[in-house]
Amino acid sequence: MTLTETTGGARESVGPARSDDLAAALLTPEARRDPYPFYARMRREDPVHRSAQGIWYLTRYADVEAALGDLRLSNDRDRMTRAYTALGGDLKAFSRLTDRLGRVMTNTDPPDHARLRKLANRAFTARRVEALREGIQRIVDRLLDEAADAGPSMDLIEAVACPLPMSVVCELFGIPPEDVPQVKTWFNRFGRISEDIDKSEAAIEQYEEYLARLVRRRRADPGDDLISALVATQAQDDRLTDSELLSTCFVLITAGDETTTHLVGNAVLALLRHPDQLARLREDPALIRTAVDELARYDTPTQAIVRVVAEDVEIGGRTLREGELAYLFLAATNRDPERFEDPDRLDLTRPGNRHLSFGNGPHFCLGGPLAKLQAEVAVGTLIRRLPHLRLADEAALDWRPNPLQRRLTALPLTY
Repeated sequence: MTLTETTGGARESVGPARSDDLAAALLTPEARRDPYPFYARMRREDPVHRSAQGIWYLTRYADVEAALGDLRLSNDRDRMTRAYTALGGDLKAFSRLTDRLGRVMTNTDPPDHARLRKLANRAFTARRVEALREGIQRIVDRLLDEAADAGPSMDLIEAVACPLPMSVVCELFGIPPEDVPQVKTWFNRFGRISEDIDKSEAAIEQYEEYLARLVRRRRADPGDDLISALVATQAQDDRLTDSELLSTCFVLITAGDETTTHLVGNAVLALLRHPDQLARLREDPALIRTAVDELARYDTPTQAIVRVVAEDVEIGGRTLREGELAYLFLAATNRDPERFEDPDRLDLTRPGNRHLSFGNGPHFCLGGPLAKLQAEVAVGTLIRRLPHLRLADEAALDWRPNPLQRRLTALPLTY
């Protein structure tokens, strides 16, 4: 869960933007369906744009890449809360959530972030992620079998893309299969924290108690799961405290859930809209790894991430002042013609594809490799098993109304 999810980007609570504000265009129904022409206009007319609310919008690759590695642009939760509060945002729900979580990788800056990240990296290794491939394949096959049994059509989001990451992360963390339905229920409840704070906070409390029990079991009887690996880091000199261990487990389990879901959904939609590329992938399944990177570049679920200015910084000839918010539009950088040749074209063999869909710098997404692996298996299996796959109704497609995310409400398919 991000700050923008719990506050709706803080936009609605602080009043409308000017009619001539480029940022306001991203709230229109047209931008909701296809934001990329609007990003192109912002890059062309005002790539370091200050909205009517005083929020900065960065859309050029070079600017965002530099900003992601600049410690003057902070991810600290306290700075972020003060910045949104100054704009009039109601952050009660978000504040209660972050108070429960404490200081974790996703809401701290160095040196705390570097220490927590280093310890998580020891547990979340490339070897551990790759070892999940066979298990992910089994999960995808099971989900597709269930969908096929239900008939010749499905909502891909509901049938495959949504249950997949939850099942995978539960396997990664050694959560017993019989507990997965309860974990899903907790996720659904605290995912709606802005709608019902009390119920969401109760779900978080129950979930934390459950994780604490799992941690105690792994201390007594370690296994080959990520919780056991994190427990083992407590033997190191720069150990995780008990509170940090629980918070790290919480964040790692929750962080990749919806991002993976909509990476799969957006990828399949892009392929169905580009039959030449879909045919190319069917002819050469070995392209799937480079294909997933290109699909992540072409239509990333995380359109933008938020930073708060900790110290005055100049970007693109503009001065961003301490305490101001900056939205770094990863999706806009991924279509920047200064970085990518013919950027609006989907090309599954695109060379040098250094997209920013998973960020960059100290906060590069730790779960990015796992998300890509799940997309590789899910998309590759889907097009192999369902040769007649097609959209059921293009006109019915809709996206969630958050301009910082690109997430389908459903993806109806027939096969």
